[in-house]
Amino acid sequence: MKNRLKVLRAERNWSQQALAEELGVSRQSVNAIETGRYDPSLPLAFQIAEVFELTIEEIFLRD
Repeated sequence: MKNRLKVLRAERNWSQQALAEELGVSRQSVNAIETGRYDPSLPLAFQIAEVFELTIEEIFLRD
């Protein structure tokens, strides 16, 4: 699944580590989601959307 996570994170000058800490996941998990190697669970997707104050559909895109 494609996503805008890297762009959104960069717009806020957040490191992968900082976002990972906010989400309660590892930096490697954030990297894997950003590169499309891992699709987050639905609860994690909602949590990501909440952190960025966006809807899931504004972050995650259909292939």
